[in-house]
Amino acid sequence: VGFKLILLRMKLFLALTVTAFVAADVYLHNPRGSNNRLDDQNRDRNNGNRLFDSQNNNRGGANVGQVYYYAGSQIPFEWSQQHSCGNPNNHCEIIIQYMCDSKLRDGTTTNTIPEKPEDCYDYDCDTDVRFGRHESYEWYMDCKYRERNKGLFTSSQNVKGSTARYTRQNPNGARRGYECPEERDYYPYWHPSPWKDLAILTNQPQRCEAYKAESENVKGKFYCQVPVLLAKQWYHDKKNKKRQWIPIHNINGTCNNYTVVDTKTNTTYQGKWVQKASHGLPAPECQSSTWSRDNHHGNVEGGQWSGFNWTVPDSIISEQCAIRLRYNISTGDMPHFGDNPASLMEPVLNSELNYQNGKQKKKNNGQDPSLFPIAERFFNNKTYAKEAGMKVGAGGRDYTLRNNPQVDIWGYDKVRFQLAVNTAQYGRTFQDRTHRFAIRKPPSSLGEKPVIHNVQVRGKRGNIVQTYPGTEYDYVPNRLECRNGDYVHFQWTGSNTNPNNNAGQGRQGSDRHNVVALKTKVYEEPGSTDQTSPATRGHWGSSYPAKLDDFSFLGFSRTEMQNLAILDQTGQFGGEMSELDDAGTYFDAGPRKCTTNGVFNYMCTRNNNFSNRSQKGKIRVTNQAIASKRLDMTGGSFSTLDGSAQLSLKAGDITNAQTVTIATTPATDEDAAMYVEVDNLQLVAGKTVSLSLEYSGSSLHKPSVYYRANDSAEWESVDWEWGEDGQVKVEAPGSGRYKVDKVVDGGEVTGLVFGILAAGAIGVYIYKKRKAGGKSMW
Repeated sequence: VGFKLILLRMKLFLALTVTAFVAADVYLHNPRGSNNRLDDQNRDRNNGNRLFDSQNNNRGGANVGQVYYYAGSQIPFEWSQQHSCGNPNNHCEIIIQYMCDSKLRDGTTTNTIPEKPEDCYDYDCDTDVRFGRHESYEWYMDCKYRERNKGLFTSSQNVKGSTARYTRQNPNGARRGYECPEERDYYPYWHPSPWKDLAILTNQPQRCEAYKAESENVKGKFYCQVPVLLAKQWYHDKKNKKRQWIPIHNINGTCNNYTVVDTKTNTTYQGKWVQKASHGLPAPECQSSTWSRDNHHGNVEGGQWSGFNWTVPDSIISEQCAIRLRYNISTGDMPHFGDNPASLMEPVLNSELNYQNGKQKKKNNGQDPSLFPIAERFFNNKTYAKEAGMKVGAGGRDYTLRNNPQVDIWGYDKVRFQLAVNTAQYGRTFQDRTHRFAIRKPPSSLGEKPVIHNVQVRGKRGNIVQTYPGTEYDYVPNRLECRNGDYVHFQWTGSNTNPNNNAGQGRQGSDRHNVVALKTKVYEEPGSTDQTSPATRGHWGSSYPAKLDDFSFLGFSRTEMQNLAILDQTGQFGGEMSELDDAGTYFDAGPRKCTTNGVFNYMCTRNNNFSNRSQKGKIRVTNQAIASKRLDMTGGSFSTLDGSAQLSLKAGDITNAQTVTIATTPATDEDAAMYVEVDNLQLVAGKTVSLSLEYSGSSLHKPSVYYRANDSAEWESVDWEWGEDGQVKVEAPGSGRYKVDKVVDGGEVTGLVFGILAAGAIGVYIYKKRKAGGKSMW
């Protein structure tokens, strides 16, 4: 794609960090984010350039530890961002992606993977297991030698190179792992990328359709095809007395003029403009951001971390995967998607607004402003705005976009206020990535398409101050709805190299966990054992565990409960286990079936004091399959993990973000097939929601669907039609109760009766004919 088309695309899809103009951090808490840590023993990480450019505080992240997930299970992502999303104080986008690669690894050293092959074993850094690696060596070489997009807004920065490793945020071309800075800083990206899109959360959900259309999941990207590792084509610059390379062209019209010579074989390769196929995946989910406040790493609207639930597709089976989460924000000072490009008050951000129109005649250290007329966004009088938009020394009030402007709010130079602006960082992309994890097929012993719930542990050793901006221990999720017959997969990992002086029980520096049911009720509390259905097992307010034989936790056997308590599932044999010191950092109970209904409260016996607060969880087992999802005006769909119900909204069916819940219950009487509850859904007047419901009646029956708004209302018949896979599809009025009955299909029964009568008549006729002829029937 040529620069003209790229500029047009920028007018339609502003790359996020072009307008990300404030500083913040983002940290993944589940799955565990690394923030470039490995096994670092300090509170600060050892090397912030190890794998990627996070732009985060050095104290974030958890030490290395691998886990695995089964395809078809759901992974609850949790993270915290320092500044707001989902409120009008700024623009915000969260981009979640994954990558699986046979050479992806965490490594064994905190040193950054080398750029020179001679510094690696066998002259191959891709396979040198000492070094952590996500992107490939060839990917970085392509970035290093490929011409950068010179249509982008670089503000007042002096971008010191001509290739994709140099951006406004990375003007000096610094390297972190094999990451490509330009690809990291901009989305949607115009060049092929190894990262695959999972979800986009944005303050402006009206841009979701554009995001989905531009995702490489569904749209192939063009590039100039040449042998990348031969592209280090040198020439001698006699004027500057130094050697430079000619970047690989990034424009359709000139790509064919680019040539590379293999000096070993004397073969000349000519550039070819080609389109790489899309990833062949569904478009990413896209929805509005959840509200959160500024200057706060903590809970958001609803009282939990920011989050997103990912149901792992059956198509991804790999032992080497990683998640990347990028956080992009901008203040309202700058134009954004949806602004009017023709307005003089809100011009499109591109290279025409760079310092000296992108044609620097001298090096600019950020002190000379970009051409973006930021003053015009504050002053209605254009003459006044022009004066205000000039910098100090030119008679202006310094309402300019440059490093550390000194603004005059009085108008007569009485006192100037210096603003802490760095135009390299006043627009930033932050990110975190997980350690390596695996995705595996569920064991065949669990049956076809088993429903598996992952329960893990987030946080690291220490009190709230010592772990910040991370968090203390907690189970993830610490509230779980499980249908009787589903499986719970308890699994966690940790480290032995946390700082030794961090608060906690047991061996210094170590993470350890277990699962033990809490003891029975000690005192009355809201929602106590006598008031819940099903009954509560274990008192949430207690800090003491139940005796192992008091009751069956989730219906587990005594051996399974012992495994969770003393961690002897995976080869632990004896040792000093009062505080789990002799256990390993990793534990995997494997999927275990829930067979007993109840509300089960449980705890970790080790991390249960005032240094680490309480580490507790709750699992509610019923006959219902329950699922919840945050939906907004863009529409969307979700289903229960067992597939018994799916709810779908079209764009415009609702006007605000709502966390909708669906719950299915098998019917207990012969004439009914299933009961369904839909809660917290407020539709626009006249709109309906599409429900697809599982139906398993015999061929002599057909479904009949009924609805009522609440339990005291009368049942009303609802029209239905057959959907895919024999499901019953209903256009439903919204929240309420639905019932699928099995009724006798008159047509099928009549046909069967006529068939039997016809067969009988034919039999009688044949019998009579044979008898009249004196022949035996047989």
